[in-house]
Amino acid sequence: MRVLIFHGYLLSGTGSNVYNAKLAEALTRAGHEVHLVCQERHPERLPFVDAVGQWEEAGLRVHTLREPVRCTVYRPDVGPILPVYVPDRYEGIEARPFPDCSEGELALYRERNVAAVREVLRRAAPEAGLANHLIMGPQILARALDGAGVPYAVKVHGSALEYTVKPHPERFLPVAREGLAPARAVLVGSRHTAESLWAVMDDPALAERTRLGPPGVDVAEFVPRDPEQAAAGLRALARRLIRSGGPRTGSPPPPRPPGAPSPAEAGEGASAFARDVGEVATALERLDPERDRLVAFVGKTIVSKGVDLLVGAWPLVLARVPAARLVVVGFGAYRETLNALRDALASGDLEAVRAIAERGRALEGGPPGALHYLLGFLDGLNGADRDRYLEAARALGEQVVLVGRLEHDELAELLPACEAEVVPSTFPEAFGMVAVEAAACGVLPISADHSGLAEVTRVLADSVPPEAAPWLSFPLGDRAVGAIADRVVAWLEAPAGLRQATRQVLVETARRRFSWEGVAQGVLAAAQGRLDELARPLPG
Repeated sequence: MRVLIFHGYLLSGTGSNVYNAKLAEALTRAGHEVHLVCQERHPERLPFVDAVGQWEEAGLRVHTLREPVRCTVYRPDVGPILPVYVPDRYEGIEARPFPDCSEGELALYRERNVAAVREVLRRAAPEAGLANHLIMGPQILARALDGAGVPYAVKVHGSALEYTVKPHPERFLPVAREGLAPARAVLVGSRHTAESLWAVMDDPALAERTRLGPPGVDVAEFVPRDPEQAAAGLRALARRLIRSGGPRTGSPPPPRPPGAPSPAEAGEGASAFARDVGEVATALERLDPERDRLVAFVGKTIVSKGVDLLVGAWPLVLARVPAARLVVVGFGAYRETLNALRDALASGDLEAVRAIAERGRALEGGPPGALHYLLGFLDGLNGADRDRYLEAARALGEQVVLVGRLEHDELAELLPACEAEVVPSTFPEAFGMVAVEAAACGVLPISADHSGLAEVTRVLADSVPPEAAPWLSFPLGDRAVGAIADRVVAWLEAPAGLRQATRQVLVETARRRFSWEGVAQGVLAAAQGRLDELARPLPG
C-alpha cells in the first residue's frame, strides 16, 4: 500500500518526531511504500529513507539514495516561519509558537504545505494517509486531499491539543474541526487524551471515530542487558560521541524576548536539538553503573516535565542510598535554571531554592507560575529532617548529572545501565512512551499518576509482582517530592529476587503490548476506517 504521512516537523528528538520515524520504518519493513512530508533537515542520514524530495525553482526534485525506494521524505519550503506548540529552535527557520503567529503567517504555512501535499499526491498516488497533531496537519490533508478519494486518519499527540487549541479555542478550534471532519478515524494515545479532545471539540459524534493508537517501542533496540554488557555499552557510547566531534553548539537557549532577532536574522544555524557533543560525552564518562545506582530522567528540561521535583527529591534518596546517581537526559529552556537549582541545594541555600520555585515558569520564558509542589515540600522541611536533607544535598553536584540531549538510539545504550527511570511530569501526557521504553530495558518506570502516564502504569502494574506495583507511580501534590524519593529508595533496596522477577515481567509486557509493527497495522486500519479492528479508549 502507498501511504502518505504529514508530520511537519523533524524525525528525531521529541515524541511525535520519533513516532513518525519509527512508524515509517515499520511500514517499510512490512512492504508498504511511504511518502512522508515533514521538515527534517537531514533525511538522508536516516537508514530507512531511500529518497529525498525538495522544492527548487523548477519544482519538486526527488533524489534517489538507494533502490528499491520504499520511503521518500519530502521537505516543503514553508516560508520564514515554522509554527510550533512549545518555544523551540530549528536550523534555517524561525520556530514560533502558534499563538504568536499572525493570520498571514499561518495562511502562508498552510498554503505552501497544501500545495506540496497536492504535488506528492499527483506524483505518488497514495492510497491512505495520516495527519499528525490536531493542528494544522489534519486541515492541510483535508484541503489537499479534497476530492481525491484518499482516506486518512488523524493522530493526536497531545501537544497541539494542550498547549495551543485548549488555551486558544476561539482561534484554533475551527482549524481543528476542519481537519477532523473528513478523517475516517482519530487516534489517541490514552483515554485521558480522548476525554480532553472530546471536551474541547464538543462534537458528540467524534467519540465514535476515536480509537486507541499509542506509540510503540522498538523491542529490538530497547533491550535489557546484563551489568557487564550495560557498562560496556555506556562506555562505548561515550567513546563514539568523542570520536564524532562536531561543533560546540551548546544548549538551546530560552525563548527569544519580544523584538529580539530570530536565529536566522542573527545568522545562527543552531538546530532545535543542538548540543555540545563533547559535553555530553564528558557527562556520560562520569557514569559508572558498576559503582553507581543510576536513575534516569528522560524528557524536555521544561517546567511541565516536573524535573524540579526529581532534583528536589534527590537529597532524600541520597540520605538512604548514597550511591544513587540521577542522570538527566534532555534539553529545553529550563536547563540553566535546573543547574542553578541543583547548585543552590548543594550549597544549602534554601532561600535561593525558594526564589527559583516562586518564579517558576517565568524562568523558562513562560507566564508567571510558581512551582507549588516544590514549595509545599520546602514548607514542610523542618528541624532534624531539614538538617539531614541539607547534609545529603551537599553531594548533588556530583550525584546529579545533566547529560543533555541524546538521540533515540543513544538512549537505548544508556537506559539498560540504569535501574529506574522517573517520569515526574506535572502536565497531562498523551502517553508514557519513555516509561514503556524503560520497561522494555528492564528498568522500573516510576511515573506521576495521571493522564496517559497512569494508563501505561496500569498495564505494567497488572503484570509485575504485587509488592512492586505500588512503586510504579506516585500522586502529585505537596507530598510528591517525598513520594518520588520513597519509591526510588524502595526499588533500589528491594530484594534481588523481587527486582529480577519485576524486571523480567516488565520486559515481557512491553514486548507483548507495545511494538511498532502493531502501531503500523493500527494506523492503516484507522486510515481506511476499519474501526472494528481497533480498541476504543475505554474508561480506566
